[in-house]
Amino acid sequence: MSLPFPEYERYDAMGLAELVRNGDATPDELLDAAVARCADRNPVLNAVVVDMEKTAREAIEAGLPDGPFRGVPYLLKDLYMLFEGVPITNGSRLFADLVPDHDSELTRRYKAAGLVIFGRTASPEFGLTATTESALHGDTHNPWMLDHTPGGSSGGASAAVAAGILPIAHATDGGGSIRIPASCCGLFGLKPTRGRTPFGPDSGEGWGGMSCGHAVSRSVRDNAALLDATQGPEPGMPYRTPEPVRPFIEEVGADPGRLRIGVVRTPWNGAPLHPDCADAIEDAARLLRELGHEVEDGDFQVDYTTLGQATSVIMAANVRANVEDRLVQLGRELRDDDLEPMTRRIYDSVVNRSAEDYARGIRRIHKATRTVDDQFERFDVLLSTTMTAPPLPLGRLSLSVGDLAQYGRDIATAVGFTQLFNASGHPAASVPLYWNDAGLPIGIQTAGRFGDEATLFRLGSQLESARPWFDRRPPIASD
Repeated sequence: MSLPFPEYERYDAMGLAELVRNGDATPDELLDAAVARCADRNPVLNAVVVDMEKTAREAIEAGLPDGPFRGVPYLLKDLYMLFEGVPITNGSRLFADLVPDHDSELTRRYKAAGLVIFGRTASPEFGLTATTESALHGDTHNPWMLDHTPGGSSGGASAAVAAGILPIAHATDGGGSIRIPASCCGLFGLKPTRGRTPFGPDSGEGWGGMSCGHAVSRSVRDNAALLDATQGPEPGMPYRTPEPVRPFIEEVGADPGRLRIGVVRTPWNGAPLHPDCADAIEDAARLLRELGHEVEDGDFQVDYTTLGQATSVIMAANVRANVEDRLVQLGRELRDDDLEPMTRRIYDSVVNRSAEDYARGIRRIHKATRTVDDQFERFDVLLSTTMTAPPLPLGRLSLSVGDLAQYGRDIATAVGFTQLFNASGHPAASVPLYWNDAGLPIGIQTAGRFGDEATLFRLGSQLESARPWFDRRPPIASD
C-alpha cells in the first residue's frame, strides 16, 4: 500500500516542525501522513483507541499556535489526560462514557506547543499493570513481535511511535509506565523528576507523587524539546522541582564530561535477572567505558518489602478513591462487571486499611528519596536494564489473568529496576541500546540526581550518536 508523504517517517518531531516552518509541508499534510499510517497499521497493533481526526482538522483550520512543534501530529494516552469534549475511558468499562468539560493543564501546554492531537492511545485499566491489555479495548501488540506485550501502561503510545505512526507521543509513569514500554518497543523514554510536569487542574499529584507525565520518542532531542515546552510549575502544585540551568534542548549534543556511573545488576525487589538483560548491562557498561566514563559497581540495598507495601497502599487508595468518585458521578453502586479481576482485588485491598497506613506509606516513599540521594554522592548516573526480563508474551500481565502467583512474579520482573525511582522522584530514562537474539528490544535505564534531567539528556544523546537507533525499525514499519 502506498502511503502519503513517503519521507514522513525519516523525520523526528522537530524535523517535521522544521518542514512546516520552512513551508516544505503543511500541518494538514503531516496529519494526512499520520492518519494514513494509523489506518494501515493500527488494525494489527490496536494502539490507538479513540479517533480525534475531526478535532485535529478543526484545530488546524482554526489556526495553530506558533509553538516549537507547530503542525506535528500527536497522540494522548487514554489515562487521566483530559481533552475537552473528547471521551476518555482510563482503560475501564466504568469510565467508558466519560466526556470531560475541560482540558488538563498538560493538554493545554501541548496545544500551546502547536501539536496536532489526533487520537488517544490504549492503556490498561487505570494504568495498573506493565502491559497494555484491557477488557474494554482488547490487547495492544508489540510491533517487534506481535504476540508479545508492548509494555505498559503506555504501551499504546510506544507501539504507535515504534510503528512509525508518529515520532513522539504522550505517556505517563507511576511505576515504570514510560520506561517499560519504551524498553519493550525500542524507544527513548524519560520519566521526569517529581513535579517537573503539571498534573492539574483537577489534582496536584498522582499516586502520592509517584506518577508523572511526559513522552516516548524516537529521538532524544524530541524528548528534551517537549519537556522544555511543558515543564514548570502550575497553581496548586505540591512540589517544586529545581529549575533547569538552561533549556533541555541545549543539553542534546553537549559534552557530558567524564561521568561516574554506578552499574546496578541486582533488582531491588529480588526479581531474577534474565541472562539477556545481564548481557545488555555488560554491553552498555563496555560502551560507556569506551566513551570515557568511569564505570563501577553500584549495587545498594533497599528495604523493598517495606517500600513495596507503601507503594501498594498508596496506589490502591488512589484507585479506590477514583472508583468511588466515579460511582458518585454515575449515582449507583459498584457492579461485578465494572472492574477487571485484578483491579477489583486492588480496590478491595484497602477497605480495612487506615489513614495512618496511607500516611506511613507517604513517609516511606519520601525516605526512598533520601536513600537514592545517598547514591548520588558517589555517582552521577545509576545504570541498569529497564526491565529484568525481555518483553513477555501477551496475557501474562493482564489484569484479568487467572494465575495470581505467576502474575506476581511477572510484574516483579517488569518493575524491579523502575519503581524505586517513582518512589524517590528521581528522573530516569530508558535508552534503546540492545536487542536480543529473538529480535526483541531491551532498554538500558539511566537514572540521575533529583532535578537533573540535563545529565540524562546529555548522556542519552551521546549514546544515540555512538550507537544510532532511529532507523532501526520493527517489521510492521518496514513493509
